[in-house]
Amino acid sequence: MTNKKSKVSNVPNLRFPGFEGEWEVRKLGEIAMKIGDGLHGTPVYVNESDYYFINGNNLVNGKVELNSNTKRVDAETYTKNNKGLNKNTILISINGTIGNIARCNNKNLMLGKSVGYFNFEKNSDFFYHTLQTKSIQDFFKSELTGSTIKNLSLKTLREALISFPTQDEQQKIASFLSLIDQRIATQNKIIEQLETLIKGLSEKLFSQKIRFKEFKEEWQLKNLEEVCEFHKGSPLSKSDIVKDGHLKCIHYGELFTKYKTVISDIFSHTDIEGFKSKTGDVLMPSSDVTPLGLATASALLEDNVILGGDINILRPQSNINPIFLSYILNSEKKRIIELVSGTTVKHIYIKDLKQIKIYIPNFDEQVVISQFISSIDKKIQIEKNLLDKYQYQKRYLLQNLFI
Repeated sequence: MTNKKSKVSNVPNLRFPGFEGEWEVRKLGEIAMKIGDGLHGTPVYVNESDYYFINGNNLVNGKVELNSNTKRVDAETYTKNNKGLNKNTILISINGTIGNIARCNNKNLMLGKSVGYFNFEKNSDFFYHTLQTKSIQDFFKSELTGSTIKNLSLKTLREALISFPTQDEQQKIASFLSLIDQRIATQNKIIEQLETLIKGLSEKLFSQKIRFKEFKEEWQLKNLEEVCEFHKGSPLSKSDIVKDGHLKCIHYGELFTKYKTVISDIFSHTDIEGFKSKTGDVLMPSSDVTPLGLATASALLEDNVILGGDINILRPQSNINPIFLSYILNSEKKRIIELVSGTTVKHIYIKDLKQIKIYIPNFDEQVVISQFISSIDKKIQIEKNLLDKYQYQKRYLLQNLFI
């Protein structure tokens, strides 16, 4: 690839050899054969059908994602609302969630009003990538209407200015980016398989359906109160977190966003004194807007970290491996959710956590199990880091192969 930007104005920063001249600029409404949206209303749903009713949230990572919660309609309803979708149709979320782009990978789709679509006669792959570029996405965001729920109008879609080269260059760019997309899809599949593996193995290990052959001793059923001290964190607001603070700290919200099962690196600092950690503390958020967030445990491997309010702190006895405890609690999400109370804001209290019963092996078996599961977790993180690199590469190319 070469940099041609200095020679003429309307060309991308990067260009494949053999292509010259400026790109043409036209409105998207002049390029697409048809631009439209889905049904403005609610159809009658059915339990069993091959026809799916989708909205903008179904557009994920470039494809239409269907699951057990996806609504279905009967053949007659689908036929009456058929938009003529085909393999050259590109879908876009235009209501609530804005700007998600996906190929139409299932012909039996009925669109809701939150999904817009473009039908292209040819080279739809090129325009699929074009619509993901930052310049186009920024234009869409600048033209949103609505206050609480944002909307992207069909008029805005039709008026968007698109730069494009000859068909041969379009095909070259699209083919190249499709290879990146295939690698990203493969990487996502690897991560998905590893996450399925770790979930399945954790269930079998903690239920003792499988065991490491060197261990024969019977596991003991214990209340958490019997094996842990319980503490609460001290008040710590987001405004108390400062870049150059002299104390490391963890705000309870970071347990949802920044930390996983094991915490070995601390991201935030404060100058506010408060409750300090001991190595091996297991942290669980005590409030959230959803019950699922409260069924989360993280083993902290560092002393003297300021622990914020809304954190339940489990301090295991010396014969309890904190990483093992963290993993086994994360495998018991359903049981923990049953203890959650509250309406708008959900809470879980120490008095309820104390009564949770878990089976615990001897310390050596705890260590072996935690090391085994941790090894898979580390592999997942390596694969996620690789995925991040591929996605960064895709963003770079989208920014520089297009105008």
